[in-house]
Amino acid sequence: MLAAVIDKDLLQILACPESHQSLAEAESAVLAKLNERIEAGQAKNRAGAPVTEKLEGGLVRQDGTIVYPIREGIPVLLIDEGIPI
Repeated sequence: MLAAVIDKDLLQILACPESHQSLAEAESAVLAKLNERIEAGQAKNRAGAPVTEKLEGGLVRQDGTIVYPIREGIPVLLIDEGIPI
């Protein structure tokens, strides 16, 4: 799996849209675990919709409870798109 790389300067200014906590790139172990849940049909986003597309990367909220997906190199920073870990 190829982890998405976010520019470090951009990452410093990005924040969780809900709590305004800082974000960090998700480690490969976190992505692997989430992708296993997605493949098993057990992952839902904050809106309650099933997540069906595997993650190429993600941004983890500082408290470690939510991952925002990175799709096609673009962080999806919408509250409803966040995936609880």
